[in-house]
Amino acid sequence: MTERSLVLVKPDGFARGLVGEVLRRIEAKGYVLVALGLVTPTRDQLAAHYVEHQGKPFYDSLVEFMSSGPVAAVVIEGDRCIEGFRALAGATDATKALPGTIRGDLGRDWGQGPQENIVHGSDSTESAEREIGIWFPDLKS
Repeated sequence: MTERSLVLVKPDGFARGLVGEVLRRIEAKGYVLVALGLVTPTRDQLAAHYVEHQGKPFYDSLVEFMSSGPVAAVVIEGDRCIEGFRALAGATDATKALPGTIRGDLGRDWGQGPQENIVHGSDSTESAEREIGIWFPDLKS
């Protein structure tokens, strides 16, 4: 089933120069890059992206972190790419992420909380469609 997913290389991954490595792994997996942009997200953009987390204890620190610097926003395409990229990314907690995954190989606990974990990937087709619309409003699915 061919689908699309949003991938974000978060400010920590961008600051560490990992955008190229993340893109290399996505392409090596066989997924197609459909769109790519560099942006420092606005609070409004992040509020729309993280709408399901509003009101949770970590929401403010997440928005603060995600707006702290540039983000590489990418739309990928491929059969089961949502599930595939999430497996490629590894566990959200970089300390628990398995070797061979992006977070397992490149991430670690920096003492700032689990949001500093290099990448974000859509978790469902519905989320992917909504998120792609936020980051790439001109891109038709």
